[in-house]
Amino acid sequence: MKAIGLHQYLPIDKEESLADLNIDRPTPGPRDLLVSIKAIAVNPVDTKVRAPKATPVTETTPKILGWDAAGEVVAVGSEVKNFAEGDRVFYAGDITRPGCNSEFQLVDERIVGKMPRTQDFQASAALPLTSITAWEALFDRLGISPEGKDSGKTILIVGGAGGVGSIAIQLASTLAKLNVIATASRTKSSMWVKEMGARHVVNHRNPLDQELKDIGFENVDYILCLNNTDQHFPAMASAIKPQGKICTIVENTAPLEIGLLKAKSATFVWEFMFTRAMFQTEDMEQQGVLLNRIAELIDRETLVTTVGETIEPINATNLRLAHRQLETGSTIGKIVLAGWE
Repeated sequence: MKAIGLHQYLPIDKEESLADLNIDRPTPGPRDLLVSIKAIAVNPVDTKVRAPKATPVTETTPKILGWDAAGEVVAVGSEVKNFAEGDRVFYAGDITRPGCNSEFQLVDERIVGKMPRTQDFQASAALPLTSITAWEALFDRLGISPEGKDSGKTILIVGGAGGVGSIAIQLASTLAKLNVIATASRTKSSMWVKEMGARHVVNHRNPLDQELKDIGFENVDYILCLNNTDQHFPAMASAIKPQGKICTIVENTAPLEIGLLKAKSATFVWEFMFTRAMFQTEDMEQQGVLLNRIAELIDRETLVTTVGETIEPINATNLRLAHRQLETGSTIGKIVLAGWE
């Protein structure tokens, strides 16, 4: 089968950083679905995994990246309960297994949802990783009520125009009924976050606590950081309310001055959407449950898909282009690739 992968971890301007390959089609394990991939989306995790390592590494077996897919089930494992051949599905997958940059992929049924009925493969592929991340960050990590019981409280979403930010703004405003303040630094991205549901926009190129004060907010109840934890942590600590909560999805490169939160009894928590699959947690199936909930919300037009750009077909040249665009840090919404040559 066709696939796109790597043997060495290289800068994206090197042709060998992502190459067209032919590899064996896999066979499902007991809980696996074998999915014929129709569309994929690119995320920052792809570029981070692909990036050069401090010590050079050579993979004897090609490394296949990709953690956002939509496709059709073509085979199921012996213990699969919730899916059948022909089902249209979407999912983010498991970072410990080969990714979706291939014609066929194995994925555990517990982390798979059935595609929105009203959307095509491209629109659906844009949703899984960012929806899971945003849902878990808002409702599991920050403890916000998805039924609107925290209505009227304020949340600052740092990096609102990206993939996770685009869906997080929607979930926070439509389900949680929060007063959403999103960050953006350009006119186009500011317009985008307002379309997603943000009431206010501030510039993350400036200190966020001062930006909030300039629009009348001394502090906020919640902060979701999707951009540069190191840079924004002091301002977030200043801007969070006493007993407020901060969640970030971006790893820090230096120790954070966590003591800044002590006097406020503020919470700091991480969100990593691969945790459930990596550790086979008891609630692993909740990712499939929440993807089905996302599909329902899309079909009811409570949420909208977040495709920013679609590139065709799926091949190494176009995937390198998508990685290159993502590494600029200025993409809006999701980059999707569709259709194999």
